[in-house]
Amino acid sequence: MLAYTYTRPGVFELTEKPKPTLQEDTDAIVRVTLASICTSDLHIRHGSVPRAKLGVTIGHEMVGIVDSVGKRVTSVQPGDRVVVNVETFCGECFFCQNGFVNNCTHPEGGWALGCRIDGGQAEYVRVPLATQGLTKIPDNVTDAQALFVGDILATGFWATRISQIEEQDTLLILGAGPTGLCALQCALLQRPKRIIVCERDPARRKFVAEHWPTVLLAEPEHLAAYVREHSDHGGADRVMEIAGSDETFRLAWECARPNAIVTIVALYDKPQTLPLPEMYGKNLTFVTGGVDGCDCKVILERIAAGELNTLPLLTHTYSLREIDAAYSLFEQKQDGVIKVAIRC
Repeated sequence: MLAYTYTRPGVFELTEKPKPTLQEDTDAIVRVTLASICTSDLHIRHGSVPRAKLGVTIGHEMVGIVDSVGKRVTSVQPGDRVVVNVETFCGECFFCQNGFVNNCTHPEGGWALGCRIDGGQAEYVRVPLATQGLTKIPDNVTDAQALFVGDILATGFWATRISQIEEQDTLLILGAGPTGLCALQCALLQRPKRIIVCERDPARRKFVAEHWPTVLLAEPEHLAAYVREHSDHGGADRVMEIAGSDETFRLAWECARPNAIVTIVALYDKPQTLPLPEMYGKNLTFVTGGVDGCDCKVILERIAAGELNTLPLLTHTYSLREIDAAYSLFEQKQDGVIKVAIRC
C-alpha cells in the first residue's frame, strides 16, 4: 500500500509498505478514506518532535471504514465508518480514569499514531486500543464533516473546557489557523460576552469576519491596548494561545487581566521564557499541554445537531499520490489554504 513516510530528518516520501495486520486482540485495521495534514506533521519534519521515529508513516487526523478488529474490540465492527482519535489510550490506567488520556501509561498510549507508530496518511492504518480510539460516525454526518473530530476539533473542544469559559467573559484567541478556528467554534457554544481573535494574516481575518461576524478582530500590534479597550476588567478573562510563536506567548500573559486563565495549546519550536518578575501580582493561572482527546462522541453529536460545522475550513482536496503538492501548499500557506483533505 502507499504510505507517506518519515524517511530521514527533514524528508517525507511516498513509499510502498505492507498492509498492516492485527498485532493484538485490542487492535483494529481501518481503511482510510480521508486524512488531513496537521501543523504537527510539519513539526516532525522540522525536527521539533524528537520522539518521532524515522520510518514511521505520518498522519494522525483521519476517518475511514473498519476493515478488521481484534477479539477484544467491542465498540466497532467491520464496515463501520469511524473517526480515528489522535491519541491511543487504554481507558484503565490512573490518567485515563481521570480523563487525562494524553498521558496514558500504555506503551502505545498518548500521541503515537503518525509519530511513534504508523499513522494514517496511507491506505490503511492499524489502530491500537481500538475500543477507545475509534468512534462511530453518525449516519447523518459525512466523512468530510467528521475529518477534524479526532484532532484539531478535539483540541478546540478540550481547550474550551479547560479554559472554564463563562458567559460574562471576554475571551482572547491568539491565532486563526485551523486549530484556532476550531477553538473559536467550540468557545462560541459557551456564549461568552465577547470573543477577540488576534491574527496577523489579513486573509484569515477576512475568513473569520465572513463566517463569524460578531467576533472582534485584531492584529498583534497594539493588541494589549485593544483588549483593555474591549474588556471589562483591564484585560481578557480567558486567553487561548494557539499560534505558537515567541510573540504570541508574550501577548498571552500581557493581554490577560489579573487572575485570568491563560490556556497554552500551541506546540512551540523552541523553549519559551516565563518572565515571572514582570508578571508578579497578576496571579495568572496557566493551563498547558496536549489535548486529552476523549470527547469525540460528544463532538460528533454536536456536528449531527448542526451546532458545529468545520466544512468551511476544508479548502483543498488532493489524492494520496499528490500529497507532496498538498504539503507544499499547506506549509507555504498558498491559495487561501486552511486545511487540506487527502483522499486515500
